[in-house]
Amino acid sequence: MISRLDPYEEAKKQLRVTSSILGLSEEEYEALATPERIVQVKVPVIMRDGKVKHFVGWRVQHNSALGPYKGGVRYSSETNLSEVMALAMWMTWKNSLAGLPYGGAKGGIQVDPFKLNQLELMQISKNYFSAITPFVGVDLDIPAPDVNTNPQTMAWFLEAYEERTGRMELGVVTGKPVELGGLNTRIYSTGLGVATIAEAAAKKLWGGIEGRTVAIQGFGNVGYYTAKFLAERGAKVVAISDIKGGIYSSKGFDPEKVKEFITKQGSGFVIDYQNVERRIANEELLTLDVDILVPAAVENVITPELGPKIRAKLIVEGANGPTSPEAEEILVKKGVVIVPDILANSGGVIMSHIEWVNNRMGGWITEDEAKAKLIQKMTDSFNAVWEFWEKRLGGLGGAYSMRAAAQAIAVDRVVRAMKLKGLI
Repeated sequence: MISRLDPYEEAKKQLRVTSSILGLSEEEYEALATPERIVQVKVPVIMRDGKVKHFVGWRVQHNSALGPYKGGVRYSSETNLSEVMALAMWMTWKNSLAGLPYGGAKGGIQVDPFKLNQLELMQISKNYFSAITPFVGVDLDIPAPDVNTNPQTMAWFLEAYEERTGRMELGVVTGKPVELGGLNTRIYSTGLGVATIAEAAAKKLWGGIEGRTVAIQGFGNVGYYTAKFLAERGAKVVAISDIKGGIYSSKGFDPEKVKEFITKQGSGFVIDYQNVERRIANEELLTLDVDILVPAAVENVITPELGPKIRAKLIVEGANGPTSPEAEEILVKKGVVIVPDILANSGGVIMSHIEWVNNRMGGWITEDEAKAKLIQKMTDSFNAVWEFWEKRLGGLGGAYSMRAAAQAIAVDRVVRAMKLKGLI
């Protein structure tokens, strides 16, 4: 069974490595590691049996040196304060690396959303957002979807904000339905970004993505669209999994057919798909003999115990924090290239920025233009990180992973902004 590590402690370990590379002082490290604000709220919901049940939610605002806080909100029974704090820190680095005028934040409610009906989901969403409304705003903190939240959730957030403040401000959340100022591109932007980065890394390693075998852990929004866009680019998706387990076929899968099957099944799972060579566990998927591994589920699935067993040459992190620092050390020594989450899955927040600007300017961009801007921005970020990694940190065969390069670029930008403001 995969062990669950403390996400915030893991995020701080990563920051320690970055601080060493940049030569930061202990005071500077502490200033970067400590969130600026932690908001905890109690969220009441009238359940279907008529009883009132209270859930706990959080909004962690990590750093605002570069601009308003930005980050998603997740619903999960596994969510806790440590996880939200870690995710908020990673959002700071992700936004900085992408060159966005945002700081980092994250939100979460400790709840199993699959046990709630639509009315209960609406209540928990509106009541949570109403509770955190004093701490959000178009120039203060802009939430977005994350695990188990979606455009409908954002629509409820928007309505709760309007009810609480009396103001119509479409840009207060991103990832909204198109009818409320959202962009069609936001639905698939994270997966498109992961696929774009995977292709860029494959070109560096092998000269191209065509024919390269891929295993994808997690077949939600990010995993599905990553699989779809990689398959369209000529990669062979040979393994897919979700929370119940996975499937393998050396001939490869058509991700759209797998998705269509799951959708038709209602609450179906990948493991029920019929055209497979064999069914596999999630841990087995991580250790398959493939070229590219995309962990696109949850954090800390690649542990020190699994590190020696992983055979993929390239890992592209679709999820936030899927690789523990100890496992990363093992993989780097093996010559595995790890494209970190703050680079690989930044497509969602980049598209959120485009949506936010679009809302504030009254509508200005087409879907094709938004898609092209996303691909260009992610390609530029990848090239900058790869260059820093090769020239400053030894690149492939050196002592550091690409994460060290990405975080060094990102953290340095935050540090410089904090120094200019007199914060450190």
